[in-house]
Amino acid sequence: MDKKLEKKFWTIKRIIGIGGGILIISLLIYQLVYADKRTKLNVDKEKITVSDVTQGVFDEFIVVSGVVQPIKTYRIDAIEGGYVKEKVIDGGNTVKEGDIILKLENNRLQMEFVQQETEINRLINDLQNTRLKLKTDKFGLRRTLNDVDFQVSQAKDNNDRNERLYKDKVISEQEYLKTKREYEKLANQKGIEIESQDYQNENSKLQVQQLESTLQHSQKNLQLMRENLSNLVVKAPVGGLLSSIETEVGSSIVAGQNIGQIDDLNGFKMRAGVDEHYISRIFVGLKGTMEFNNQNYDLLIAKVYPEVKSGRFEVDMTFSAKTPEGIRRGQSASIRMELGKSSKAILIPVGGFFSETGGNWVYVMDATAKKAAKRNITLGRRNPEFFEVLDGLKPGEKVITSSYENFGKNEVLEF
Repeated sequence: MDKKLEKKFWTIKRIIGIGGGILIISLLIYQLVYADKRTKLNVDKEKITVSDVTQGVFDEFIVVSGVVQPIKTYRIDAIEGGYVKEKVIDGGNTVKEGDIILKLENNRLQMEFVQQETEINRLINDLQNTRLKLKTDKFGLRRTLNDVDFQVSQAKDNNDRNERLYKDKVISEQEYLKTKREYEKLANQKGIEIESQDYQNENSKLQVQQLESTLQHSQKNLQLMRENLSNLVVKAPVGGLLSSIETEVGSSIVAGQNIGQIDDLNGFKMRAGVDEHYISRIFVGLKGTMEFNNQNYDLLIAKVYPEVKSGRFEVDMTFSAKTPEGIRRGQSASIRMELGKSSKAILIPVGGFFSETGGNWVYVMDATAKKAAKRNITLGRRNPEFFEVLDGLKPGEKVITSSYENFGKNEVLEF
C-alpha cells in the first residue's frame, strides 16, 4: 500500500521567488531613500583644470599696461597763421631753446604793418606841424598883445592928461570923456585879448596832447604788429626732442593750430589705462612696480584723469627713485598696482568658472577624484592670480577652475 507524501512549504522555487521580491523591494526603498538623485554628467578629465584650495598670503593688486612718456611735453602752437615757407627742422631731432623750426608767410600781416608805419609817419608830421604852428601863433599873439599894451598905455596917458586939463577947465567935458572912453575901451580889449590868447594856448596844447596820445597808441599797435610778424618764425620754446611736426612746406596754418610737440628728455613717466571698476580705489600716491630688463622699479601715481572712455580711465605714474636705463618713449610694460595690504586668506586660482557662476559656487572634487559636486561658496577680493575664499572651502580641497560652459545645470560631474 502506497504512503501519501506531504507537500513542503519552503521549496527552492518559493525561496528564490521570495528572496527576489525582497531584493527588488530593497532596491526600490534604497532608490527612494538613499540613492543619489542629483543630475550627473560624464566629463573627460583631460579637458578640465583642477586646482588646489590653499592657505596663503593674499596680495590685493591689479596688473595694467603702461606706456612710456616723457615727464613733460610742450605743445608748439602757431601764434599767427600763414603758409609754411620753410621747414627748418624735421621731427625726431633734438632742438635747443630758440631754434627755428618753421618759417611762415602772411601777406595780410605784412601789408597791415606797412600801412601802420605809413599812418605813424603821417601822425609824426602832423604833430611836428602842429607844434610849429603853436610856436608861430605864440609869437603872433605876443606881438598883438604888445600892440594892445602900447595902445592902452597911450590912451591912459591921454586920459590922465585930459583929466588934469578938464579939472583946470582948459578943455571941455566932451573932449575929456572921449579920451576916457577910448582908454576904457582899449583896457577892456586888452582883457579880451589875454583871455583869447589863453584859450588858444590851451586849445593848441590839447591838440598836441591828442596827437601825442594817438601817436603813442599807433606806435604800440606797430610794435604788436612787429611782434606778430616775428611770430611767423616758429621757434622752440624749450630744449628737448622734437617728436613731431604736423605740417609740410606749402600747407596753410591757422592761428592757435597745434603743429608739433617737444618732449623733455630729463625724465620719463608711465601712462596706464585702468578698468573703471577700480576708479574709486585709485588715488594720487598709490604705489606700483614695473619690471624692466629683469629689474623692478617702484612707481607712484602722480595724476589721475577722471574721464572714462570705453570703460577705462588713465593715470600718470612717476618713478620713485631712478628711471630705467635705456627706456624709450612709446615702449609698453606691465605695471603691478597695489590696492591694499597683504593678508592671510584661503585662496583658489582665478579661472574661467567665474564667468558662469559669478563666484557663488564651484565643483569640488571628492576623495576618490572620480566625482565633483556643486557646492555653494562665498568669494571676497580678487587679484590677477587668486580669489579670496570667505566661506565654503577648506585648504587641501580640490576644485575645478576651468570654464563650466559645457556642464549645463548638472550637479555632479563624473570622470
